[in-house]
Amino acid sequence: MTQTNAALFEGRGERHRLYEDILAMIAGTMFVSLGTLIYAQSLLTVGSTAGFALLASYVSGWGFGPIFFIVNLPFYILAIKRMGWAFAIRTFTAVALVSILSKFNAQWISFSHLDPLYATIIGGGLIGTGLLMLFRHRTGLGGINILAMYLQERLGLRAGYFQLGVDLAILAAASVILPADRLALSVLGAAITNLILAINHKPGRYMGLS
Repeated sequence: MTQTNAALFEGRGERHRLYEDILAMIAGTMFVSLGTLIYAQSLLTVGSTAGFALLASYVSGWGFGPIFFIVNLPFYILAIKRMGWAFAIRTFTAVALVSILSKFNAQWISFSHLDPLYATIIGGGLIGTGLLMLFRHRTGLGGINILAMYLQERLGLRAGYFQLGVDLAILAAASVILPADRLALSVLGAAITNLILAINHKPGRYMGLS
């Protein structure tokens, strides 16, 4: 049995290299920011702090990026106390990247036509896949993501299912802002995003360490 296989059977995976963490962070934040842009263009929303930031941008007229960055600031206290400085720094960097990319994506990309149902499916898929990349490299995206990762690591509660419950509560609050059809599509998008996490980010399935 090789050393790598032995480590996997013992529950300890290989540690990620620095460049692997960096590439995962870049790719993950690009996926999430693109999915968020698609949702914003279609007047959809997501859960967690990103959903709150989207709703706030619709009401206030402010950009998504600055609101998303500010809303996440209080959650870094939990990240530092419960998950450590390394996780908190990676998460802060990821939130900053999504905020910056969200601003520039609106300048780099435009859609002449975007079907709402397609936007829901592809946007939710992009966000879920981006979060999966970040989670597997012990990087959150602020807010509920931090709490979800903490509960999974400490209590074994699946991050995807926990986030789905929270996201549905946020989407219920969005019912006073969004039209009924866009609210229904937003619920579908939240289910897609969180099922990607629940299916692919089970405790003990992925052994890589950061």
